[in-house]
Amino acid sequence: MSEGLDVSTKTALGVYVHWPFCLSICPYCDFNVHVFKNVNQDDWLKAYAAEIRHLGRLTDYAHPVTSVFFGGGTPSLVRPDILEGVLNELSSVWGLAADAEITLEANPVGLSRPLLEDLKRAGVTRFSMGVQSLDDAALKFLGRTHSAADAVEAFSLARDVFDYASLDMIYARPDQTVTAWQAELTMALALTPDHLSAYQLTIEQGTNFGKLYQAGRLSVPEEDVQVGLYNVTTSLCYEAGLAAYEVSNHARPGHASRHNIQCWQGAPYIGIGPGAHGRVDIDGQRHASIGIKKPAEWLAATGDDTKGHGLASLEPLSQEEVFEERLMFGLRLVEGVSLSEKSEKAPTRDKINFLISAGLLEDRHDRLVATHDGRLVLDRLVAELLIA
Repeated sequence: MSEGLDVSTKTALGVYVHWPFCLSICPYCDFNVHVFKNVNQDDWLKAYAAEIRHLGRLTDYAHPVTSVFFGGGTPSLVRPDILEGVLNELSSVWGLAADAEITLEANPVGLSRPLLEDLKRAGVTRFSMGVQSLDDAALKFLGRTHSAADAVEAFSLARDVFDYASLDMIYARPDQTVTAWQAELTMALALTPDHLSAYQLTIEQGTNFGKLYQAGRLSVPEEDVQVGLYNVTTSLCYEAGLAAYEVSNHARPGHASRHNIQCWQGAPYIGIGPGAHGRVDIDGQRHASIGIKKPAEWLAATGDDTKGHGLASLEPLSQEEVFEERLMFGLRLVEGVSLSEKSEKAPTRDKINFLISAGLLEDRHDRLVATHDGRLVLDRLVAELLIA
């Protein structure tokens, strides 16, 4: 097993905390985010604590939380004492492992050394910055409010304060060439991140980009260009010492995201906040949870004496549904997914052999692994595996 991927799903427990506010909404974003205004953060701490206690009463985990991921939105807008309060509540309900990975997503805007140091004292161990681009024209196109120089300065600060700093980039933008992306990614890698997430721009329905795309006013690179962009991403990151451990994620040895790996390998994770998804075990059965999406409604529900929580739904998952998710997410990892688990959804040996002969899969000691070509068409590959 690759270094950084040795996670025991039997003792792993993740928590995702959703902060649904940003200073502005990017035109490509389809996450549950809202403009940050008139937010009483003390009320939000009370709501997070109520939700944590509610889910603590439903679950019975004998091991502590091993990873916490503050996502959003822009969680770097949250006061450090609020983050610390959430971590204290998690510790009191489930326990917090001494070496727990505590990730905070951030934007370059508004960061200072005193703030970063306060975040570290509050318990953050892994700082993940959404840089997205180091080209000012591209940043403007993506609706970002920082410049390339802002991003470099902010990430350099974070690199000084935190032992583990990650950055996010977006590529496959309209008219982007492989040569231009190679130069931009080289600049990003020169900042010596421990981890780099590089995502292809996806046009989502309902976003501003989605509307422009439907109107024929926005295009994405042709498929052969997208393949070239993906290939140069993996090769440049590897040469810089950040090997790919998942389709879009690259890390130095020992610096892969523990939280994401746990989720992809099928470990339980608890979702806290508006629209947050979770996978929790109740009486030995995996359940899917979803928080009420609208922040004001979620906040009101957690403080309601009758309801007392912000869950919109909590539904049991069948063994077939659990297997399907494990296959879908496990194949994203370079180590693949084990086929030892039996399920009616499990692909037949004939189907596996066909995809192996097509160069899309490998069978490594009872583990299915997507090849390089397979990762380029991963959604179609998973769909093919799940067809009866």
